Amino acid sequence: MNQVHPSISELTLAATPNAVAWARRHTVDILQRWRFPPDGTEVARLLISELATNAIPHARPTETSETATAESAGPGTIVVRLWPTEGGIVLAVSAPAPQPPVPRADDASATGGRGLLLVQAMATRWGYYQPRPRSGKTVWAEVPPRPKPGLGGPDAGGHRAAPILIGRVLTGLREL
Repeated sequence: MNQVHPSISELTLAATPNAVAWARRHTVDILQRWRFPPDGTEVARLLISELATNAIPHARPTETSETATAESAGPGTIVVRLWPTEGGIVLAVSAPAPQPPVPRADDASATGGRGLLLVQAMATRWGYYQPRPRSGKTVWAEVPPRPKPGLGGPDAGGHRAAPILIGRVLTGLREL
């Protein structure tokens, strides 16, 4: 009997800090089942971490009335979706807030804000959309089966760490 993998994987998570780890685990598990190349899986693992991390602060539901209960002020949810394309795998994370994602300027002293810069550097393409009639937004990135050339080592002068190395360090720190 032939088994065909589904054309999309979807996971809804409570928007808590451990959601990032669950998004990573889910992504790696699905991509291994789909036999996605290990190098591409590593990039996907990093990028889903960044997308989920960015979505969590925007997942808290807004209070629409004075009679909102404590339950409605909970952490909210994010939705992680994966689907294959001819160019690789699309990773998408949805959250209720409609504000567009904005890559921050490269500030060496900042302790955060580099997630979308990594997405830009490592994804084949990325973007966002606001699904209608629902509110919120979905940020997505397409990951190729093989990382882009030049992501595995320093630049031509040997002075800067490559984005994939920086990403691995950031992911490792989050897992502590």
